[in-house]
Amino acid sequence: MKEYTGMYIIRPTLEESAIKAIISEISEIFTTRDSKVLEVNEWGIKELAYEIDDFKKGYYVKFKVEATTEAVDEFNRICNIKEDIIRHILVKE
Repeated sequence: MKEYTGMYIIRPTLEESAIKAIISEISEIFTTRDSKVLEVNEWGIKELAYEIDDFKKGYYVKFKVEATTEAVDEFNRICNIKEDIIRHILVKE
């Protein structure tokens, strides 16, 4: 397993319960695929550097994981199809 640092930005128009559900769902992607979530930092709503899908703000979540390739692929797949996540990135340490 390799260590990764990642970040995703959630639409700011969601209610807090929906945001918590997305954060939990993303963590579950890793924990159910033989990986470990080492750290999750919720930065909250911040200004975006540029407008994305008519949003000027987003809810930022930064995290660290020790992940398998399968978990990384699933994270990217889910983030690409989930409309509530407007941007994501995962970088190998």
